[in-house]
Amino acid sequence: MNLNVFHGFGHVMLEVFSALAPLALLFLFFQLFFLRLPIKRLLDIGVGFILAFLGLSLFLQGVHIGFLPVGELMGQKLGTLSNKWILLPIGFIIGFFVIYAEPAVSVLINQVEKVSGGYIPGKILLYTLSIGVGFAIVAAFIRIFLGISLWYFIVPGYIIALIMVRFSSKTFTSIAFDSGGVATGPMTATFLLALFVGVASVTEGRDPLLDGFGMVALVALAPILSVLTLGVLFSRKEKKQDAANQAESKAHHHDR
Repeated sequence: MNLNVFHGFGHVMLEVFSALAPLALLFLFFQLFFLRLPIKRLLDIGVGFILAFLGLSLFLQGVHIGFLPVGELMGQKLGTLSNKWILLPIGFIIGFFVIYAEPAVSVLINQVEKVSGGYIPGKILLYTLSIGVGFAIVAAFIRIFLGISLWYFIVPGYIIALIMVRFSSKTFTSIAFDSGGVATGPMTATFLLALFVGVASVTEGRDPLLDGFGMVALVALAPILSVLTLGVLFSRKEKKQDAANQAESKAHHHDR
């Protein structure tokens, strides 16, 4: 095995430990004075902390030696294509599957489906988020190619989102704004960010610092709009169902 892959791993482990240690200490405080969980449950939680520590350490090491370099190299190669517009469908596919594989999104959809009792199917929510982020990546590529300011996407996007809130249920509004944060998880922030910095670095007239960044803001906005759209569709479906039930009730009452 090439031990170079573990270069700097000790420093990464130290960073992860310093991040998890306060959470572990806080849990111990609650265990001593409030929770008083049985030993078996305590051991399970301890194993969970150890697995989280190892998982985060290995993931961040993989990001440093794999995700960031390959994302930037792919961006540089894609940015040198003669027909840059071919990147739009490629970007949509990349955005779709990056969110489809995002661990935080998986947690969100499972929680939503569980709490809603299956009323909001997890698969539908997953496809909604993936499609929304796919279009966000397309918009980010267009922004780089044409040199459009980020404000022209962000300001109208959030204005539209605030308008859509009025036509969506409170449930979908809450899910939508949480989805924006969840979608910008480790997969997005590591691979896609490096990809866009790479594209901007080889695109003539573009500054990687100014044009390569800002993609995460678009990715955070896209799930909000897509989930609110799903909420509007669900609201229409509910209204149609209520109207049908009222009509059926009136017909039944008339027959009696």
